[in-house]
Amino acid sequence: MSDFIFSSDRLGFRPWTMDDVAAMAVVSADPQVMEYFPSTQSREVTEGFVKRMITQYEEHGLCYFPAVLLATGEVIGFIGVCYQDWEADFLPAYDIGWRLRVDTWGRGLATEGARACLDYAFRQKGLEKILSMAVVQNAPSIRVMEKLGMTFVKNFEHPKLVNEPEFKDCVLYMSERKGS
Repeated sequence: MSDFIFSSDRLGFRPWTMDDVAAMAVVSADPQVMEYFPSTQSREVTEGFVKRMITQYEEHGLCYFPAVLLATGEVIGFIGVCYQDWEADFLPAYDIGWRLRVDTWGRGLATEGARACLDYAFRQKGLEKILSMAVVQNAPSIRVMEKLGMTFVKNFEHPKLVNEPEFKDCVLYMSERKGS
């Protein structure tokens, strides 16, 4: 499909449109998907997220892209690389993240999509390193980081979650571009 910037075997990645809000709102409103976050997200919050990702893409050529299932054309969540500049000793930097619909879990889509996003960010955008973060309890995401070959850097207290005792303790992983 011509609107994809890049793809993996089963997923396509393209810029966001406001038409994607409804599909992403379903994902972000699911308590199971948001288990390792302080709360689910409303449609309004999701709309703000999509607008931020549109701006991220315009400014950086990268964002948490809508993850489109090639077999059906459905947006099943996001996977991508996004610029982060909140207050932390390891930022500003780019990080990779993912959030997918529950019915797509357990099929290797997060790892497959994240691998394609890392490849795109390193090869096409020339990034030297990409970080990834998760709360310490989020074993599924940490497993994805490890499957991607990312290296554990450290544990840290997330400054945006200091008032959320069960979510403030996080891990930081990193991947670096190999060769040229």
